[in-house]
Amino acid sequence: MGTTKRQDFDQETNAIAEICKALGHPTRMQIMTLLWNKNNRTCGEIVSLIPLAQSTISKHLLELKKADLLNVKHVGKKTIYSIEVEKIQILKKYLTHYLSNKLLSKEAEIPVLPPTPKIKKRDKLYLKELNYKFPDKKRKTDQGNIE
Repeated sequence: MGTTKRQDFDQETNAIAEICKALGHPTRMQIMTLLWNKNNRTCGEIVSLIPLAQSTISKHLLELKKADLLNVKHVGKKTIYSIEVEKIQILKKYLTHYLSNKLLSKEAEIPVLPPTPKIKKRDKLYLKELNYKFPDKKRKTDQGNIE
């Protein structure tokens, strides 16, 4: 049996990775944006602003909560979510440091590929006709004879 490769990283790197993983879904990014614009929202308020099912929003809130990106406060039957600013500060510090050390020169820039031209429908039909013309295969003609 083989051994599992395991790389140990420092605590800050693991924290950044956890934050990025939690923010790696567009819905969770949208939830965080909503909370950043107006903190202290209930799940119902978030559901009213994002066109997804309440259960889906709850699952995304749970993922954000597991990554300690949200503070949760229970007031009666309501659960109020707010952003954990400390975690966002860790991410901000990391990204600021990373981007300030990243020098982009003309040689280092990634070239942007030109858009692929769209194939018109009539061209697709022409290509399809070519796919069936194999010179080494014998074909039946309209009269049933083999060529």
